[in-house]
Amino acid sequence: MSVIIADSNDIMRLGLRTLLSNDKSISIVGEAHNNQELLDQIKSFGAAIVLIDFTSAGFDINVITKVLQHDKKVRFVAITPDQSAQILVDALRSGVTSYVKKDCELSEILDAVNETKKGNRFFCGQLLEIIQRANIDIHDIDVDGFTCEAVILTERETEIIKLIAEGLTNGQIAELLFLSTHTINTHRKNIMSKLGVRNTAGIVMYAVKTELVHPNKFLFAPNALN
Repeated sequence: MSVIIADSNDIMRLGLRTLLSNDKSISIVGEAHNNQELLDQIKSFGAAIVLIDFTSAGFDINVITKVLQHDKKVRFVAITPDQSAQILVDALRSGVTSYVKKDCELSEILDAVNETKKGNRFFCGQLLEIIQRANIDIHDIDVDGFTCEAVILTERETEIIKLIAEGLTNGQIAELLFLSTHTINTHRKNIMSKLGVRNTAGIVMYAVKTELVHPNKFLFAPNALN
């Protein structure tokens, strides 16, 4: 099983390399310090699994989509510090198969890599608690929900999409745009209908994919789940 470790932190890469090296079925074929290095390695020699912290310096969530555009067979295991349910959903929509936290048990990290190779999803116990508390159905997340078909949005809808992606609540958007909360709710429903998405995560992911906002703009927004 060929694996690339993608993390800008030298100590973290060393730790993951040491851990994975204990499994004779795993072959570490590369280590990437940033987005470009990961893309170059995928294009040069590829890998079955990418173990990535897309929140570390030099990386962002967009690199997952770019890798999959080059090779749809690559599977991603995200390994990051504490994350919210919103970031988890965004990661899954981008193409992440499995997700563990950096403070998970070492056995869970190995299990995540091995289960992902088998075609299964794997989440460490801490993330399963987040999923359960947020009532997220991981099987209901539409990772193929965006097509290449043109979406015609009004200037107002585009403006609201950007504000939603930046973590503002309906009430905050209404106050900022001098509109009623009811009007913002109506716009939100129309936006979701046009984009073919079912929740705020879908709107946020559209904003990132179309570069209306940079992913780092909303990754740690305190109101992202409102």
